[in-house]
Amino acid sequence: MQSRVNQTIQMHYTRPDLGDIILNALEKAGKNINQLTPEDLAPIDEFHIRGRIATLELAHAAGLDATKHVLDVGSGIGGTSRCLAKEFGCHVTGIDLTEEYCRAARMLSTKIGLAHQVDYHQGDATQLPFPDQTFDVVWTEHVAMNILDKARLYQEMYRVLKPDGTLAIYDVLAGPSGPVLFPVPWARTANTSFLVQPNELRQLLQEAGFTITDWLDTTESARTWFVSLAEKLQKEGLPSLGFHILLGADFKIMAQNQGKNLQEGRIVLAQIIAKK
Repeated sequence: MQSRVNQTIQMHYTRPDLGDIILNALEKAGKNINQLTPEDLAPIDEFHIRGRIATLELAHAAGLDATKHVLDVGSGIGGTSRCLAKEFGCHVTGIDLTEEYCRAARMLSTKIGLAHQVDYHQGDATQLPFPDQTFDVVWTEHVAMNILDKARLYQEMYRVLKPDGTLAIYDVLAGPSGPVLFPVPWARTANTSFLVQPNELRQLLQEAGFTITDWLDTTESARTWFVSLAEKLQKEGLPSLGFHILLGADFKIMAQNQGKNLQEGRIVLAQIIAKK
């Protein structure tokens, strides 16, 4: 079952020659692809609700600094890992199910001069290819929605954390108002969407051995952000540089459904800090 799900998820995210597609889009947007900066990559770099703002909020809550070795589970094309490495000086190891994302992440990190602070591995988050007690922080943003075996996911995160290590989560959870409207950015159908309710996530984390130290509902901020995004898409259409490069032409309807799901309470957002 899980292997079939993984194949479908990889098909959802994979774009052949994604690195070249991104570079071409950057060039068309007027960027010098031989002198790229993190700001140049911002429109596509942090593939989650509220983007870099949400990343920095979670990083401060997790107490990141240059002494930390961070594991970014579901690292995508590397936007979050590059942000953490640049802003906090920490070393970040990324793992993602989609090899094409890992290749693009390596290429973009080299382009902006951060290859010495980040590294990327293709792999399954429920079978992390790292020894016990390797990382100071395990980090994940908008990833667990695609993972069926959440008990195994959080057990693996617990295993690779050092004693007293920190788990930092920013995730989409099931809301109280009914099923999700599809397609959405993480899934085109319900077959690869595995949301849990906040109380279920609390139980999963506790059963894995974690102590939850901070839980912040960020749904209202997400709604405000999406209203602004929807207005911009309605007025200007898809930009030359944006998440549609990663997800294809149906990103617009995905974004519209995401906004509806937020407004109607079908999904909620949470920022969570837990300790081993």
